Formats: sequence, C-alpha cells, structure tokens
Amino acid sequence: MTLPAMLSRKFGYRFNWVGMIGLSIILFWGVVAIIAPHIIPHPVGEIVDEDFFGPISSKLWLGSDYLGRDMVSRALMGARYTVGISLAAVSIACFSGVVLGMTAAVTGGWFDAALSRFLDALNSIPGKLSGLVIVAAVGSSLTVLIITLAVIYTPGAYRFARALAVNINTMDYVTVARTRGEGTLYLIRSEILPNILGPVLADLGLRFVFIVLLLSGLSFLGLGVQPPYADWGALVHENIGGLPFGAPAVIVPSLAIASLTISVNLLIDNLPQKIRDRSA
Repeated sequence: MTLPAMLSRKFGYRFNWVGMIGLSIILFWGVVAIIAPHIIPHPVGEIVDEDFFGPISSKLWLGSDYLGRDMVSRALMGARYTVGISLAAVSIACFSGVVLGMTAAVTGGWFDAALSRFLDALNSIPGKLSGLVIVAAVGSSLTVLIITLAVIYTPGAYRFARALAVNINTMDYVTVARTRGEGTLYLIRSEILPNILGPVLADLGLRFVFIVLLLSGLSFLGLGVQPPYADWGALVHENIGGLPFGAPAVIVPSLAIASLTISVNLLIDNLPQKIRDRSA
C-alpha cells in the first residue's frame, strides 16, 4: 500500500503526490531543526579547512565558508533558527489574528470598528520597512525578531479571519445558536472556527512563507540573527563574496530557503479535499 493510501486510510486525509513531496520536505527541515545540534559533524564555529570557500569533498560534503568552517554544520544549524523563528512568529501572528478576527465578527459594534481601524493603521505600514526600523532601533535578539515578525503579520491574519467569520456569522445555524442563548465563546469555538479552518490553514502556510522570506531578508541585511548564530539568510550574507566562484557556501543556504518556501506552497495548493472542503 502506498504512503498516501495509508494516510488516507488511517487519518481520512488524501494527499496527492505533489502534496506529499511538499509535506515530506517540510517535515525533513522540521526534524533537522529539532535534532541539528546532535547531528552536525563539526561545531559551527570550528575552522576545519585551511582554504576559504572550499569545494565539495569527502571531508566537507558542502564545502567550507569564507572562514573555512563546515557548511553542512552551519546549514543544518541555520535551519534551526530559520524554521524555529518563523514557526514561532507565524503561530503567534495567526493565533492572535484569527482569535481577534472571529471575536470582532461575532461581537460587532464599537469593538469591531475600533480594532479594525487600529490594525488597518498597522497594516498600512510596509512590513519590511517597519521590520528594519524596529530591529535597528531595539536590537535583533531572537525574542525581538519573533515579536516583530508576529506584529507585522497579525493585521493581515486578522483581516482574513474576520472576512471569513463575518460571512459565517450570517448563516442560519449561527442565528439559531445565538437565539438559543449561546455565548460568544461557543459561537467562535463550535460554529465559526470549524467552518473557516481550511482557508485559515492555507493562510497560515502563506504567512509562514512570507515570514521566512522577511527573516532571511533582514538577516541578509545584517539585522536578523546575529553571530555566532546564523540562519540561512545570514549564511547567504556572510558568504556572498563566494558567488563569483560558484561556492557552495552561498548556493546551499539559498537552495534551502527556496526548497522550504516552495514546498509550503506546494502543500497549500494540494491540501487534502477533506480540509479544503470543510468551510464549504
């Protein structure tokens, strides 16, 4: 029995092969992010090559960087920061945005108007610009990066969830539940959320991609993850001098970013029918 068939039989979710490929790559990077400290062949700061931008060899599977450090070790540890920071930020942003959006849609009135206008004002500021300003002013610790990225993408998640929840809130079954005397928490948990779950999951995936790209951009500009730590964007930044030589040190982290973001998009475009149709 094939793997998609096994998943369909056990969990009721039928992935096609494109979705399975995307999911497999995402799970691979997720596992790497968790176990990276235990599988790296060399300490990330150890100089193991007498030459800089060394080629691929039996000793150094992905060559060395601009200081002669092992690129396998640095790329694997880079996954820990890229995936970890992005996942934490998108979780905070989407949880906050979806909860506030559903609450505003169900409550309405002045709360909906005030919250919408406030978040619209935040959303009007370009994300990259606000990220650069905040990180340059406050610093680029891991906590600051997570909070900054979450704040930047919360307004978009709020608008998306509110738009979906407003439509569901007008349905007859929601009116019946409200007539029964059900409270706001019940309406959100039992009536609104189950019927917007599919689009919300797709939106979460897209925002994860945006956050990965923004984090990598900040790190490439020197305002993201700081030495001695390095995410994939920082690895591209510090090894950009090897680009004319076609050094693996600058190509590998670029391919890692591309593989993760493309895989998330493939998974979103090929979500199981059961998830996509849940809001129908």
